[in-house]
Amino acid sequence: MKRNSKEVYKTRLRNNQFAPRLRTQIWCETPSPDNPYIASHSYLHGYDLFELVEKRSFVDVFYLLFQGELPTAAQAGLLEALMIGLINPGTRHPATRAAINTGIGKTDTAHILPISLLTMGGRHLGANEVPEAMRFLNKHYRDDPQYVVKKLINSSNRPQEGDWHIAPGFGTRFSGIDTIPAVLAKTLAGMPGETPVLQWGSRLAVLLEEQSGCGWLTTGVAAAVFSDLGIHPRAGAGLFQLLCAPGLLAHGLEMSNKPITAIPFIDDDHYVIEE
Repeated sequence: MKRNSKEVYKTRLRNNQFAPRLRTQIWCETPSPDNPYIASHSYLHGYDLFELVEKRSFVDVFYLLFQGELPTAAQAGLLEALMIGLINPGTRHPATRAAINTGIGKTDTAHILPISLLTMGGRHLGANEVPEAMRFLNKHYRDDPQYVVKKLINSSNRPQEGDWHIAPGFGTRFSGIDTIPAVLAKTLAGMPGETPVLQWGSRLAVLLEEQSGCGWLTTGVAAAVFSDLGIHPRAGAGLFQLLCAPGLLAHGLEMSNKPITAIPFIDDDHYVIEE
């Protein structure tokens, strides 16, 4: 492309006024009197870290870290139950297969989790679907679920191949209803505390199953619980990855000292490249 010699290029200055120092409301450190680069005390949203270590559970401090306040007993119970439900995506999940391949490929074990979490960051049963599902649920959970189902069916066509994600957090898996998130949602909805988004999502899932053959996906269950806990959608993707991370790491580590023959390999008769 030929440039016009008469064009005038102007240099623009950003003129941004940068902060003189980093400020955060999350963490505060008291410098050591002997070395200002070493902290003598740390505070998380104003709570002394050592007091939290002595008096609070991991799930309490986890909630505090992201929400800025300690949870109620019901909130802590709901979050802990979700953590257990999401602790392992299962060996059929692409992110788990990535962890297994990373481990058995003798990649540095420090890289198992980052590599598998990159796969978990996708939209197909992955973290990027969670904030979308949170926005969908937050927008509609006050609406008549029957009306929402009709609108979804009329505005979306079932694909000829592959799964149908009729709405963020809802759809099919391997062309059927994924039973584990359905049971998990029912269990969580029966726990103490206010869960209006999860309750509405469960009603929607029942209607979707009856009228379209779709149901809960794990990403939708996580999204509903996050919304009921007051978590902002922008945090949904990262939190979903965090809660699924233990299972990914465990599977990768399990395979890290095994030979490559410990996993299946497709034989020539079943290896097909479509034209």
